[in-house]
Amino acid sequence: MSTIMVLNGPNLNLLGSREPEQYGHETLADVEALCADAAASLGHKVECHQSNHEGALIDLIHEAGRRIKAGEVLGVVFNPGAYTHTSIALHDAIKGAEVPVIEVHISNVHAREAFRHHSYISPVATGIVVGMGVQGYVLGIQGLVHKTNR
Repeated sequence: MSTIMVLNGPNLNLLGSREPEQYGHETLADVEALCADAAASLGHKVECHQSNHEGALIDLIHEAGRRIKAGEVLGVVFNPGAYTHTSIALHDAIKGAEVPVIEVHISNVHAREAFRHHSYISPVATGIVVGMGVQGYVLGIQGLVHKTNR
């Protein structure tokens, strides 16, 4: 049984109360439970982490890279939040640590403000799920398992 890391970036701790018209009414705890169930149904477990700090997310990606090489972790399902559009450092961490990442966004970022249309994460992502609500995390987990053939 491999572990799938689920990482959530800035402000995702506010799920359920922040702009519910964009992000829905599910809380981060709801998302984490959904991910645990989805992973278990595929024979895996999850570790969920959320941080509002870019460096902490980079450290988790580096950790994932080490644990992938050790055969402990399958990959990462990652909602980088606003860092999607600003963080070259997260891009470099994913690329440098050689981590399979499924990028997930609850809302359709392409139907929103123009600054949300560009992702620094997408070029190094194994796959992308956009605009499917919190169900996108389930699709991300399924996609990661499929893409890594595990």
